[in-house]
Amino acid sequence: QVQLVESGGGLVRSGGSLRLSCAASGGGFSRYRVGWYRQTPGEERELVATMSHAGATTYAQSVKGRFTISRDNAENTLYLQMNNLKPEDTAVYLCNVDASAWGLADYWGQGTQVTVSS
Repeated sequence: QVQLVESGGGLVRSGGSLRLSCAASGGGFSRYRVGWYRQTPGEERELVATMSHAGATTYAQSVKGRFTISRDNAENTLYLQMNNLKPEDTAVYLCNVDASAWGLADYWGQGTQVTVSS
């Protein structure tokens, strides 16, 4: 069982930066693929960025060059550095730990709101 707690969301002006954190408990963090997703009302959940256990990353085209995903396995924490934020980045951001390759579940945090004003 993995529990995730996000933090770092808030209100920022267009062009600003935020850093999201996701603290994981329950063990095994370093073995799992992790990621950030976002969701707005009435829309499907959208992948923002992922990182494999080996450090390979993928990004949505809309955030490439502006967002950076990272992880600290010693601290069991996932990060998302968001720079040059745009109003269209406004969403609830959720962290994900995919432990399915180990026969476990896909775990989600509760989400943190990011609002970018123009």
